[in-house]
Amino acid sequence: MFEFKIVKESENSPARTATFTTEHGTINTPVFMPVGTKGSVKTMKPEDLKEIGSQIILANTYHLYLRPGHEVVKQLGGLHKFMNWDRPILTDSGGFQVFSLGADFNQRKHVPNDKPKMKNLVKIREDGVEFKSIIDGSTHFFSPKSVMEIEHALGADIIMAFDECAPFGCSKDYARAAMERTHRWAKECVAEHNRLNATASYQRALFPIIQGGMFTDLRIESAKFMAELDTPGIAIGGLAVGEPRELTWEIVDTIIPYLPKNKPRYVMGIGTPEDITEAIKRGIDMFDCVLPTRLGRHGSAFTKDGQIHIKNEENKLSLEPLDPDCQCYTCKNYTRGYLRHLVMENELLGLHLLSYHNIAYLTQLVEKLKKEL
Repeated sequence: MFEFKIVKESENSPARTATFTTEHGTINTPVFMPVGTKGSVKTMKPEDLKEIGSQIILANTYHLYLRPGHEVVKQLGGLHKFMNWDRPILTDSGGFQVFSLGADFNQRKHVPNDKPKMKNLVKIREDGVEFKSIIDGSTHFFSPKSVMEIEHALGADIIMAFDECAPFGCSKDYARAAMERTHRWAKECVAEHNRLNATASYQRALFPIIQGGMFTDLRIESAKFMAELDTPGIAIGGLAVGEPRELTWEIVDTIIPYLPKNKPRYVMGIGTPEDITEAIKRGIDMFDCVLPTRLGRHGSAFTKDGQIHIKNEENKLSLEPLDPDCQCYTCKNYTRGYLRHLVMENELLGLHLLSYHNIAYLTQLVEKLKKEL
């Protein structure tokens, strides 16, 4: 079902273009995936995303589990019908949110004797994680099995294995413990996923997540382990969590030789023009980030000259578009002066138009880089 075909390879780098076939459509990679955390890409309609050329969007397992609940989504027809999106969808496992939102992330950094003192919001166990809801404080438990059940109920085309994301700055002993726990959970996820897929109305593709902190030997060990699981694709997690960018790409460069060439490679949480450029030239096929819409909602936009802040006085009388080379709806129809006015007045249209541009800008950048291979 999940066929990955390399279409073109660069002569000068590991960069490549490919296709990845899913039940709800074929994805042409490399691809930037907008994030719809709670079942909606903020300020954007599905029709807007299609007009931009978005091929696949993400939804967040943790948030949708808490509200409205995966069983509610299932009864309402699954995520594709629920969101009115008939193209591929990817759901993360909720692991990052459990650890970063439910706990004091910093308490796992540089902890003496590698015994992190967690707040009562989260209890990490070998069989899963107990955590408190950020909505009402109620207690919940995620295990590899329950996360697979939740993701299958949500109905995405690509689902992520449950993992523990060790924070930047943690000790090597803690990073190893989190990695080994992630490996055990990945095997459990594969077993439960295969069981659920056997009776599913359509197949989901499971991607395990490489961990190991900022330690190259652990990353190599994790890459080898995940590759041996022989899943349709593999993700690289635990990056873009506060580390220097040169370290990010050092880790990716270390991992790439150990990944199967004939499967999609997904770096989680990457979404600036600079990061996307670096990812593509290293042969990364998929990447996502909340940054385009988050920046848009705060009055910032990507341009060929770098990120701009529309509230700056220099834009008050500007008749220029955000980026003269951008072909998006926002740049074709609105001036910086008008966009500044909208944002200064907290008009929702301004947030939408900036978010629209930012997603379109990254989508166009990916297409440009693909043509240059």
